[in-house]
Amino acid sequence: MTVNARAAVVGTGLRAQLFTEGMAHRDHIEVAALCDPNPVRMAHHNRLLAAAGRAPVRTYAPDEFAAMLHAERIDTVVVTTVDALHDAYIVPALRAGCRVVTEKPMTTDAERCRRILDTVEETGGDLSVAFNYRFNPVHELVHRELRSGAIGEVLSVHFEWLLDVRHGADYFRRWHRERDKSGGLMVHKAGHHFDLVNWWLGDRPERVFGVGRLGFYGRENGERTGYRRDYERAHGSAAAAEDPFALHMDENEGLRALYLDAEKQDGYIRDRNVFGDGITVEDDMAVLTRYATGASMSYHLTAYSPWEGYRVMFNGTGGRLELEVVESTWQRPRTKLTSSRGAVHGDTALENPGSAQILVRPLWQPPRAVEIPAFDHAGHGGGDARMLRALFDGEKDADGGAPVAGVRDGALALALGLAANASFASGRGVDIDDVVRVW
Repeated sequence: MTVNARAAVVGTGLRAQLFTEGMAHRDHIEVAALCDPNPVRMAHHNRLLAAAGRAPVRTYAPDEFAAMLHAERIDTVVVTTVDALHDAYIVPALRAGCRVVTEKPMTTDAERCRRILDTVEETGGDLSVAFNYRFNPVHELVHRELRSGAIGEVLSVHFEWLLDVRHGADYFRRWHRERDKSGGLMVHKAGHHFDLVNWWLGDRPERVFGVGRLGFYGRENGERTGYRRDYERAHGSAAAAEDPFALHMDENEGLRALYLDAEKQDGYIRDRNVFGDGITVEDDMAVLTRYATGASMSYHLTAYSPWEGYRVMFNGTGGRLELEVVESTWQRPRTKLTSSRGAVHGDTALENPGSAQILVRPLWQPPRAVEIPAFDHAGHGGGDARMLRALFDGEKDADGGAPVAGVRDGALALALGLAANASFASGRGVDIDDVVRVW
């Protein structure tokens, strides 16, 4: 197959591995460069390329990004940096005429979002946001049922999301615990679900009210509950040895290579105490959203649950649709890490995986279960692989499948999360257009 794309990966942390490996196994894409402030992490990604039979590529520091685009004749840029830095690469890449794929969220605040929107409008550039949840086959089945009119016009949605004390705790060990870098879980994590509901409903959010707090993680809460152990970071700490909330990177080759061995280059600590100081994001959040059609969504995120999964209930003029996905039923306090991905970030097979169920309850008729194919708990329910095919192969299912999320989708999901954050702070309802006006 002829190579028709020369790609660069910007930001070579954990999530970037999906894209580096995914593109390396596609004959029509050449991964031509890597860009990151940390040469150790870039070396790890070059090893991933070698394992896929590809030659190592040149590596560049962030201040060499523009020169890299020119020197390596890059036409496709994949952005997987710290969320708050996405726009610093998206904007110049679009202005250079590159196609851009950015990890979600698209960015973290209204000013950066406006900058991206203006650049796309000025250049006509191609920007995709990697909302992999759209491509989970279970979610596509829900979309198909709703579009078929199975429950009539949807009037309300309730979405309950539970992050367990392995995956949920992980957001409080790393930079995601700092609002200026991640925007908080309403932006970084819930944006997944906001985009999903926007797509399911085919609707635009208009007004948001929410309440949120840091009630479980953090020093004060850990001391109140007795969960806190006295250490700053887990590596080398005797106090962390038996802490069920600690991440032990030295037990895992991938985490050691990506983070522990890379610390001396940039000082980034990946295994901080979840009951430590400096946490500026919430771990328990409730949001009520009104959509343009008048439909409403109530949403609740808990980041400290004993099990992980989500329940979504749609109420319509013709009945009710219920989705339940149990991703893990529980974890042992100390599970040996077998992957640099799923052990901390929900990407691989779980110790005690659960199930998925879709139930349609029409008015005046018995309920019916929607048949679901074998449920894959790895790769975000199969969504990652299907998203890569849609992004890089132009592949769709026979019935059309999920569309790749574009800049408008990314902006609306972000704006909903930002409006929730603003409502947390003010105690009042917030209009989406007052946060960022999206075409």
